[in-house]
Amino acid sequence: MNSGIRVLRDRAAPVALAAVLALAPTAGARGQEAPQLNLYGVSGLIDMPSALSQPDGRVSATASHFSGITRGTLTFQITPRLEGSFRYAGLADLNYSGYRDYYDRSFDLAFRLLDEGRVLPAVKLGLQDFAGTGLFSGEYLVATKTLTPSLRVTAGLGWGRLGSYGDIGAPFGARPAANVGRGGKPSPGQWFRGPAAPFGGVEWLVNDRLTLTAEYSSDAYDLETGGSGASAILDRKSPLNFGASYRLGKRATIGGYYMYGSAVGVSLSLVADPYDPPVAGSTGPAPLPVLERPARSGGGAYDTGWTARAGVAESYTAQLAGLLKDHGLAMESLTLTGTTAELRLRNRRYDATAQAIGRAARAMTQILPASVETFRIVPSIDGLAASAVTLRRSDLEALEHAPDGAARLLERAQIGDAGRVPAAAMLAPDGFPSFTWQLGPYVSTSYFDPDSPLRARLGLELSARYEPRPGLVFAGALRKKLAGNLDSSRRFNTSALPPVRSNAALYAREGDPDVENLYAAYYFRPGDNLYGRVTAGYLERMFGGVSAEVLWKPVDSRLAFGAEVNMVRQRAYGDLFGFRDYDVLNGHVSAYYEFGNGFLGQVDVGRYLAGDVGATFTLDREFRNGWKLGAFATFTDASAAAFGEGSFDKGIRLEVPLSWFTGTPSRTSAATTIRPVSRDGGARLKVPGRLYESVRGYHRQDLEDQWGRVWR
Repeated sequence: MNSGIRVLRDRAAPVALAAVLALAPTAGARGQEAPQLNLYGVSGLIDMPSALSQPDGRVSATASHFSGITRGTLTFQITPRLEGSFRYAGLADLNYSGYRDYYDRSFDLAFRLLDEGRVLPAVKLGLQDFAGTGLFSGEYLVATKTLTPSLRVTAGLGWGRLGSYGDIGAPFGARPAANVGRGGKPSPGQWFRGPAAPFGGVEWLVNDRLTLTAEYSSDAYDLETGGSGASAILDRKSPLNFGASYRLGKRATIGGYYMYGSAVGVSLSLVADPYDPPVAGSTGPAPLPVLERPARSGGGAYDTGWTARAGVAESYTAQLAGLLKDHGLAMESLTLTGTTAELRLRNRRYDATAQAIGRAARAMTQILPASVETFRIVPSIDGLAASAVTLRRSDLEALEHAPDGAARLLERAQIGDAGRVPAAAMLAPDGFPSFTWQLGPYVSTSYFDPDSPLRARLGLELSARYEPRPGLVFAGALRKKLAGNLDSSRRFNTSALPPVRSNAALYAREGDPDVENLYAAYYFRPGDNLYGRVTAGYLERMFGGVSAEVLWKPVDSRLAFGAEVNMVRQRAYGDLFGFRDYDVLNGHVSAYYEFGNGFLGQVDVGRYLAGDVGATFTLDREFRNGWKLGAFATFTDASAAAFGEGSFDKGIRLEVPLSWFTGTPSRTSAATTIRPVSRDGGARLKVPGRLYESVRGYHRQDLEDQWGRVWR
């Protein structure tokens, strides 16, 4: 673990997600504008969708239940018009497809084609369960119009499942038979084909908390009423549904419903909004003031003769290192001349990198002689210099209190490549060698096992890190289980591929305690715009070996390229340090691009742990406060039959910074990856300290996005 930087990935999924959704208020107009979420967890009426959208960037989680049908949905407003959802549904006592209780995973997408105007309604086009087993698949075109501030109506036309009751014909031809295979693959040949049926409803906003809704549903619930040999779990007597939803403060909504003339339903929705943190502003310590120098006519303050005095530079280095430490920054080295200073530092506290740069510059004005006019601040990660921000001290003095001081300082700043460490650089006193350790809880999770949809393990992790000098790292982590059922799964490898991930339950069952990782890493700069890493040891819980990576990323470029090669062997299940008889040479070439507006794309092409060859496509949306949500899909030469259930690897990942909750600057974040199913195809090695995410935050695009916090 990096000292002071603890990122909880994958292992804290339920804790992170519950905290994000439960603690988040939805303040102001954004909360009032938000439409209700239906029982499918999307913007809608009761069981039918509407044409409205959630506020941009909002994440919501909805749990609903009626007549043995339980749905859990995670929905993200990807853009102001595009809404995406992942759903996990359970149908109790259905006795379908060989399962008594049937579980199903599905994805939705909906795009608002038209905004509501004075005359025209909002119009949305949607795909429901477009990449699943097809159990809930359907398409729709829907319109919603606000008639008065408290009354709005919705009318739409549905296909597939949403066109199964009261259809008016098949305007676009017959619907081909479903061919879902192993599940998880889109079926575009079916979209908007077959019978189409109308649906609609009305919403009455009684006040800013209570909404009453009535709808006419076009879903016949053929399977749930006993079709296809399944047991009947719903007695559908009527197409009409009635319900009431009530907002509990600004963070949650509960609902109660009378469904299809026979059943009672309930729902709970929790929301989190990256634009509305629980704590507004920053509650951290105030920054140091910029210490202004005396006038140049006031004597010899600007004389550079101090450079010739023995021990003076070392004294300034020690003083500045101490002051930086007090403000959450760690000096690696300082290089001084009569007029310039190059500071290499590590940011251990501030999630906004521009804020770290600003605080470092303020500290330099407090300590360094008046003759030092040029500050060159070089942020470093694991001894890897990421960029260089050059500021004039006179600009800091002139612009600290200017109304547009941040923007004007950015215009005058120079952001470029860090280059090599100057020969005259002085290492920080007591900076190296460095040893840190940490003892704390961890949570590991497993999703969507039909026998138990959520499994978890809680335990203690002891981690340690030793750096004899910048760029050389020795680190490891040991875990001990305290409680949980992660090791009770009986679902093991059933695919035709080597079991590189599907036997995770064996590692959980036989590995306690276990060495999570134990490795040595060397970070270096092979040239301008180039970054390098070599890591060897027990790289992750399932594999050990050697990994090497190189990254080309100019500081002012949106584009980056990388290459990684790994020679690894599979680790033993129960032996702390043993190996199994499976090794594989794997690696990828990667392209990264920052599209702007917070969107980042990544393509990785290469060979995966099971020996399959293909590519992973990733698209993330990142907010300026550190929120990140994205999706990925991997396609390899492993067939759907060889891959097994799910057909190909895909998933959603969410990361939320701790500072969003507390308002206190922090580099800590909670992150999780949600896969509909974990299989062996498309599995990639989990190497600590990959380069792109390490250095990107200190390059021009991210620095400019967060520059407004340079004075904070």
